[in-house]
Amino acid sequence: MRNLICLGLIYIFLNCLLGCKEVEDVKVLRLGHGLDVSHSVHKAMTKMGEDLAKLSNGKLKIEIYPSQQLGTERQCLELLQIGSLDMTKVSVGVLENFAPKLKVLGLPFLFRNREHSFKVLDGPIGRALLDEGEQYWLKGLGYYDAGSRSFYTVDKPVKNPADLEGQKIRVMESATAMDMVRDLGGSPTPISWGELYTALQQGVVDGAENNLPSFYLSRHYEVAKYYTLDEHTILPDVLLAGTQLWNKLSVEEQGWLKQAVDASILYQRKLWLEAENEALDAVEKAGVQIIRPDKSLFSKRVKDSFDKYKEDEIFYELIKDIQATN
Repeated sequence: MRNLICLGLIYIFLNCLLGCKEVEDVKVLRLGHGLDVSHSVHKAMTKMGEDLAKLSNGKLKIEIYPSQQLGTERQCLELLQIGSLDMTKVSVGVLENFAPKLKVLGLPFLFRNREHSFKVLDGPIGRALLDEGEQYWLKGLGYYDAGSRSFYTVDKPVKNPADLEGQKIRVMESATAMDMVRDLGGSPTPISWGELYTALQQGVVDGAENNLPSFYLSRHYEVAKYYTLDEHTILPDVLLAGTQLWNKLSVEEQGWLKQAVDASILYQRKLWLEAENEALDAVEKAGVQIIRPDKSLFSKRVKDSFDKYKEDEIFYELIKDIQATN
């Protein structure tokens, strides 16, 4: 009970401190996220803020709080829901806990490649999924590229699913991610991103799974010396606004924000490709062994995972629609 009271007081304080504020006809939108300032998403958000200020002639501005200054991704989503924060970026893996239909994007080997994922996300399926959050007070604005996720381990290289047997693998708070690791033979262990370096270092977990830039920028390569490019999921990041903010904006202001968001997405996707190449080169130079396995060994191991959704006809149709997208 004491923890609940403390959490409530924190939210009240942040509501006063961080809610969208207006000063002399200027609306300042507060955006919190968990990434480092050198990350492509943060750079894209900075551009978004600059573009928004220009489009609105200074009437709308964005203040960015990176590196979990305002809490984890889950906590930022909760702040959005109560109107104490205006915008945030989260992984779909975390968002599925708030808008369950989005868990479809976390299914392993759902997308054939990056181009397939963009075709889905930028098309009617992706736009419909963005709207799923509105009933939970979350307004989806667009998808940032977060590349493909792969396994990395401290002591034992993963060359096939059998190598995951008995390995404790850190995952996000995502039922889809936990199911995937179990199906591949590992032991899923949810741990906060900010605590993962120490967990790897102290042997709390044997490995984790994420994209190359995150592996590099987090410096996890200092303790995890094996990176397996199995690319089991192509899991995007989602930029969101709280519906409390969105509904306060005029139609014109909403248009300015959406225009700035769309430009930042194109900019970020370009930066992401550069960041992936830079990260791969840097971790190899740091002594990380890059393993390029036969991906079919992993995809065959989880190929029956979609069957568990057959009883949910609408969700299963969504899976098939995504797979059929050319």
